[in-house]
Amino acid sequence: MAKQDQPDTDKARLAEHAYDKAFEYELSYGCCPQCVLTAVKETLGVVSDDTIKASHGLSGGSALSGRGVCGALSGGLVALGAKRGRDADKLDRGRGMANFQAGRQLVERFQKEFGGLTCEELQVRFAGRTYDMWNRQEYAAFGRERGDKCARASALVAKWVVEML
Repeated sequence: MAKQDQPDTDKARLAEHAYDKAFEYELSYGCCPQCVLTAVKETLGVVSDDTIKASHGLSGGSALSGRGVCGALSGGLVALGAKRGRDADKLDRGRGMANFQAGRQLVERFQKEFGGLTCEELQVRFAGRTYDMWNRQEYAAFGRERGDKCARASALVAKWVVEML
């Protein structure tokens, strides 16, 4: 009986490890998509350094605009795609619906947990208003007002992605 429980226990342990790493990285360094992807890479190894680098512009709802999808969620979607996405040499072989299904599950879970998908929606939920991330004072104010909420979002996404993979 214990051997049957082992894979679930290992998966739970790995998911918690990813949670802890993403939380720590977001609090220490910021750039939520990179924090999610680095935690997934260190936990499962399915993400490349180039992918982490390429995700940098997704932070702050797309280049700090706030208007795009939360960077943590974007990072999670990229991590799923790194494992399940359609290969470049197979663009002519279907749409890759399995990856879309996994991504949809992640989006729906995120929406349910946080009540929004965009960085601006989460800014309001986490800190009561939107912030101009290109204004140094506004950026600092958001950092103070949100506390560890963005770190928690990054951590949960990393955990969920590891559970899904």
